[in-house]
Amino acid sequence: MGFLSSTVVTVLLCLAAFVVLSAHAADPEEIRDFAPPPPGTKLDGNFFTSTKLRNINFDKGAFANVTTVNVNNFPALSGLGVSNALLVYPPGSVNVPHTHPRGTETLFVIEGTLEVNKGKQTARAYASFSSTNAGLVSLPRTLFGVNIDIEVLTKSFEVSPYIIKALSAQQP
Repeated sequence: MGFLSSTVVTVLLCLAAFVVLSAHAADPEEIRDFAPPPPGTKLDGNFFTSTKLRNINFDKGAFANVTTVNVNNFPALSGLGVSNALLVYPPGSVNVPHTHPRGTETLFVIEGTLEVNKGKQTARAYASFSSTNAGLVSLPRTLFGVNIDIEVLTKSFEVSPYIIKALSAQQP
């Protein structure tokens, strides 16, 4: 009986190891030097040129204006695993605290000065991402726009429930 039980245990351990080694979590982003364009695409200089960042009209609102350049609007990026964005911050605007769950961001200020809530002039920045779809998680919406228990948020931020209710009411 001892031999049978050790064999069963060994088989179960091998199966468990196989499951663990075969499981992985990643975005299905295939990275390669060049992805051929769809059939019938004219392959000339226009295919490799994006005009997405030219002549952009910007709103003068409370938030940064973001124009993205990615594989959806610039097919030449297909397979490269990158995307980009031009950010324009009108005076007094903010870029909402956020994260990019599927990529890293490098931000280059190309005009003006970026200061948190203090900008007196328009600032422009160019962002590069290490993913064709870096994703965006807005922290205010994620924290206050969902049904997280008010007691958890009150204790976490060390503020009164009235403040949490007011912040939650502002989220769409």
